[in-house]
Amino acid sequence: MKTHSVCWPLPAVAAILILLPAVRVAAPSGKGEPINLGSRRELFVDRYMIDTLVNACLRLHQPHREGVALRFDRSWEGKFSGYITVIKDAGVYRMYYRGLPRITSAGDSSAVTCYAESRDGISWTKPDLGLCSIDGSFGNNVILANQSRFSHNFSPFLDTHPGTPSAERFKAIAGDERSGLVAFVSADGIRWHRMRPEPIITDGMFDSQNVAFWSESEGKYCCYFRTWTGKGYTGFRTISRTTSDDFLHWTDPVRMTFGNTPWEHLYTNATQPYFRAPHIYIALPKRFFPDRAALPAEAAMSLVSDSAYGVASSDAVLMSARGGDRYDRTFMEAFIPPGPDPADWVARDNTPALGIVPGNMRELFLYRLSHYAQSTSHVTRYTLRLDGFVSVRAPYRGGEMTTRPFTFDGRELEINYSTSAAGWIRVEIQDQQGNPLPGFSGEENPEMIGDEIARIVRWKEESDVSALAGSTVRLRFLMKDADLYSFRFRE
Repeated sequence: MKTHSVCWPLPAVAAILILLPAVRVAAPSGKGEPINLGSRRELFVDRYMIDTLVNACLRLHQPHREGVALRFDRSWEGKFSGYITVIKDAGVYRMYYRGLPRITSAGDSSAVTCYAESRDGISWTKPDLGLCSIDGSFGNNVILANQSRFSHNFSPFLDTHPGTPSAERFKAIAGDERSGLVAFVSADGIRWHRMRPEPIITDGMFDSQNVAFWSESEGKYCCYFRTWTGKGYTGFRTISRTTSDDFLHWTDPVRMTFGNTPWEHLYTNATQPYFRAPHIYIALPKRFFPDRAALPAEAAMSLVSDSAYGVASSDAVLMSARGGDRYDRTFMEAFIPPGPDPADWVARDNTPALGIVPGNMRELFLYRLSHYAQSTSHVTRYTLRLDGFVSVRAPYRGGEMTTRPFTFDGRELEINYSTSAAGWIRVEIQDQQGNPLPGFSGEENPEMIGDEIARIVRWKEESDVSALAGSTVRLRFLMKDADLYSFRFRE
């Protein structure tokens, strides 16, 4: 697994516990008061919780490629299939995607919306649903046909809004600039109908996979969709956002910002609340370079029949958000690069699926479109450690990270971490001024060694920290050859 690091280097240290001048990470604006952490899990996909880093880095981890998950091998699917969504619904994984065997001069006239399911997220079946007639037969996995304007980018989600009627447990958005985004609903995720005839959002270009979800942290629906920086289809492909209380009436769109980073074409956005920390939205955009061709023209044309798909290249990047109009782009490096297969270096390939889902007790499953516009077009599955997008990394010589001041609820501190056999992690709880609290100093926390998703921290064999709940504290992580992925306080 490859990694990329954003480091704050300091001179070599003689010992891990020697306090060196710290590099202070700029706190988010408007956050001068202690953070009310409650019992939520915090990741390090941004610098929100970090105050200082000493001889430590933020390290981006890349998912591991596991192989083909599903092939677009039915006559109504084909080489231009794409815009994949994966939902984990109790014990069933549900996959939705556009089936499109050809692109004609009249547009995506043959586009349909297809459905597949799995019990483990690894092996997938395409059930004969009997809903739509394709080539004179109802024996297919199509859930929406003869509506190519909506099948082009049909994007569903599981609505977790409290009080949602069972008949609307699943919702979806789909459409283009002419139709606007239209809302669909379903009780079972298979049989769909329009929520109302009129579009719910009209101000946008929508020529991409647009996404919506219920935000538990914001208490409203959020929609992230395709716009352009220029008029019409000019400038850079980018992302705008709108919100709603009822999924029908939406605020005026606001263009997202990306901090002090260069403009890049973001072809899709795949923004979603991370299910283990839903106040953090993880986005996996496809980053598109329309004029960067890795393959010579002859090699590209041996893979694709249309020269328009031989030029350009794409990869996937990692962004995050906590609501509002700003994405955090701590890492500009690729999160999922095209890889060594030449067939993954053609235009509009490598689109990440919408949906980061639980895979097993230790791993997330992610999916990506591979071999676009080719007869071998398929979905690739990837795995990543739980919470394992980014870690705070300390080298063998040692380093440390101190959080910003916060309050919490709970009785125990849980961490997700890994070390080498030589490495370790210790945790110190400090007061707001950075003084170790009696009974919770780093020296009183035995070295933690290993690789655990949910390690309970103890100080002299005692894990109960409830006496500190509600008080303003900091955490100081002392580390040697170790990675810290997340932490939370729990009952």
